Amino acid sequence: MANHKSAEKRNRQAQDKRMRNRANRSKMKTVIKSLNEAIDAGNGEEAKTALASAVPVIAKTASKGTIHKKNASRKISRLTKKVNQLEAD
Repeated sequence: MANHKSAEKRNRQAQDKRMRNRANRSKMKTVIKSLNEAIDAGNGEEAKTALASAVPVIAKTASKGTIHKKNASRKISRLTKKVNQLEAD
């Protein structure tokens, strides 16, 4: 446990940041889950709209520093590829 004033402040800041990152990651995972459900259902139009709403959320999560920008890019790429394959079939 922190004993100094500066250490207590750092502890509070770290906890606030952790909760903010957790909320961002949770929102991103929820959006990705809804997109995957649309893909599994085979609904192309619904998958397209879900992708359009998922991409900005994933990009924002990366811009906030919650996930690495290359991780976000990889997620977006793979999800886009799934939606495009769905339309090709």
